[in-house]
Amino acid sequence: MIKIASPYQDKSSQISICIEKFEQQGKMFVQGSRNSIKLFEIDGQIVNIKSFKKPNLINKIAYKYFRKSKAKRSFEYASILKEKGIGTPEPIAFYEDFDFIGLNQSYYACEHLECDLTYRELVETDYPDAENILRQFTQFTFDMHEKGIEFLDHSPGNTLIKKEANGKYSFYLVDLNRMKFHDFLSFETRMKNLSKITPKEDMVAIMSNEYAKISGEVEEKVFGLMWQLTKDFQHRFYRKKRIKKKLKFWKK
Repeated sequence: MIKIASPYQDKSSQISICIEKFEQQGKMFVQGSRNSIKLFEIDGQIVNIKSFKKPNLINKIAYKYFRKSKAKRSFEYASILKEKGIGTPEPIAFYEDFDFIGLNQSYYACEHLECDLTYRELVETDYPDAENILRQFTQFTFDMHEKGIEFLDHSPGNTLIKKEANGKYSFYLVDLNRMKFHDFLSFETRMKNLSKITPKEDMVAIMSNEYAKISGEVEEKVFGLMWQLTKDFQHRFYRKKRIKKKLKFWKK
């Protein structure tokens, strides 16, 4: 089953062919251990198609009867973000292939966005104009929070950044299949949402300063909780990596 966004109905057959020929055609953009992304050209426009890893038996059944697939969630969440004025590449389509047991394969297609950097470059390099970008990113995140959006994968690689004129930047969320939408986000939920974005205390300090200014919260309170949650996340992250490393060793 394929669902195509209304602005792209006239290209439905071309989009369908790209998905059907995903393994044989297209230019590889991301080759991940679980998911892969390829680029296709349709009438001069670059389309970004993500192929999700085939689910295990339990998830095959769950995605057919109990939960929406990652592809369907990505499409629907992107549409909600666009409606709420939050940047994300334009959603085009999602495709689900079911067999008699459950979901077999799924794909999400969107417009391919050429960006200047991701948030990861701010973390890993001495990027020019970094503080300005950080402050604008914090404003973007505050706006997202005010609109009740909790992006559960708010991590360094999932925000694309485009440089505009006069020192302005635009931000676009990707990898959208894990999101929650609320009428109101608590202060702790907001700070937890920023805890995966950087392990660097100086970056957390800048974001805390900006978030406090635009939210009206006390800066010491913002920084205290944001930094504590960041440290907690880093501790869990590296503990999980150590456990995985030990398991790999004993499997040899």
